[in-house]
Amino acid sequence: MTRIGIVTGGGSGIGAALSRALVARGDTVVVADIDGAAAERVASDLGERASAAKVDVRDAAAVQAVVDDTVAAHGRLDLIFNNAGIAVGGDDLELGVAHWDRIIDINLRGVVNGVQAAYPVMARQRSGSIVNTASVAGLIPVPFLSPYVAVKHAVVGMSLSLRGEAKAHNVNVTVVCPGFTDTPILDSTGPDDLPKPTSLREGSARESAQRMGKLYSPDALAQDILRGVDRKKAFVVAPRQARLIWRLYRIMPVPFAAIAGLGGRREHKRMVGV
Repeated sequence: MTRIGIVTGGGSGIGAALSRALVARGDTVVVADIDGAAAERVASDLGERASAAKVDVRDAAAVQAVVDDTVAAHGRLDLIFNNAGIAVGGDDLELGVAHWDRIIDINLRGVVNGVQAAYPVMARQRSGSIVNTASVAGLIPVPFLSPYVAVKHAVVGMSLSLRGEAKAHNVNVTVVCPGFTDTPILDSTGPDDLPKPTSLREGSARESAQRMGKLYSPDALAQDILRGVDRKKAFVVAPRQARLIWRLYRIMPVPFAAIAGLGGRREHKRMVGV
């Protein structure tokens, strides 16, 4: 059966890879992104099984409209991937309330808006999967990424809590926790209209990620995600390196946090050149 899905943040990175993977297996996908042109490019490349929608996930009414339009066009909604997100990090002494507000609004409230729009539809039809993109940073402490870590932990907690409720309506909830994946977020220095932390020069995040090992392919991650969703898994943690790091933290959380703090401080010094 052809499934109907919505992917937020579908114009690039993991979202674009998910859109490609869905269409490749015969599903129909709405590629939703704040960058309408990027969403159009992805949808156009995918052909008649894909359409594009420009949406800012911070706007609950706009997210609701995408869900409503999808249901009106296809009669149901089988999958929603609440994937849109940004990166905000750096020394907390250089981050202000505006930095926190921005990442909370996009990475957390954007997921909440997707859930609030899609969950009632899926509960009524007694089927569907809600897939929320968090990060391995939603499972472990990562120094100099406090805002990002905070919202990703929140997405993990919300997803697991909702999963317990949603089973009563035959709705699945899966949270995705990728490790370092080769996406444009690694090239970001944060929102352009907010002050830039001194440690976040162009390319620095990608360099740091590459020192941790080979970056994972978004297309490989998309396949991991779809397998996990099909099996109604609570978590998709990939690649293997991310699972090992998570397991190590669960075994020895306090020593892990201390080691992560030391490594983070060293990396920060290297990035700021002191």
